[in-house]
Amino acid sequence: MVTQQHPWSRYVAIGDSFTEGIGDPEPGVPGGNRGWADRVAEVLSQGADDFAYANLAIRGRLIQQIIDEQIEPALELRPDLITISAGGNDVIRPRTDPDEISARFEYAVERLARDRATIVIFTGVDVGFSPVFRGIRGKVAIYNENLRAIAQKHDCLVADQWALAEIQDQRMWDRDRLHLNALGHHTVARMVLQALNVRNDLEPMKPEPLPERSWREARTEDLSWAREYLVPWVVRRIRHQSSGDLVTPKRPAAGPYASRPESTPGD
Repeated sequence: MVTQQHPWSRYVAIGDSFTEGIGDPEPGVPGGNRGWADRVAEVLSQGADDFAYANLAIRGRLIQQIIDEQIEPALELRPDLITISAGGNDVIRPRTDPDEISARFEYAVERLARDRATIVIFTGVDVGFSPVFRGIRGKVAIYNENLRAIAQKHDCLVADQWALAEIQDQRMWDRDRLHLNALGHHTVARMVLQALNVRNDLEPMKPEPLPERSWREARTEDLSWAREYLVPWVVRRIRHQSSGDLVTPKRPAAGPYASRPESTPGD
């Protein structure tokens, strides 16, 4: 018999594509993507008949958009557990200031702390392994140090992706190289549950990683990636467009994880 192993009954996740679950497609769930937050909610719901979960994250959102669009709806759901991952889309943009982004993040945390919910924040991934993003590794590191200081000041838990060596592997990432795949989301879910000190039966490296690739296959994938993902991303930046335009939260209302919320535009 499964018994509840944690004190939380109402979990709300806010953020961008990382929290929405992009890269981990599953047609049978709201929004068509599962992701680490759904996986965490599934574990937390075991043995807790009254456990409720909402996910307000939307792909492409910058930190100020998350503040403006998601914080008040999250607080209205009266959560006792909140996860927030924000600022990554800001950090990867040229000429942005990690200190300024951190100040906005702290403002978000201060507002989310209103009702004394447990708050979990995320450091950014160590992108040194990525040919695309290793140039901003120092910028990510500065942002992370600011986040750690914010977490200590406001008594937040830290889900430390920078230290999560397993996801410094291209096989953990979707074809677009921006989002984790199913294995990556599964790995992050295990890390989050560890940060929450919640026992679970999620096993390492399941679902199984992709097979090893040859050098020639990797270079072919590089060209395909640039054509399919990099060029459209640059065009959207020039046009001030977002992949999240017209997308709505996949789980806007808090409810049991196993039940599907009423369909909303963007599902």
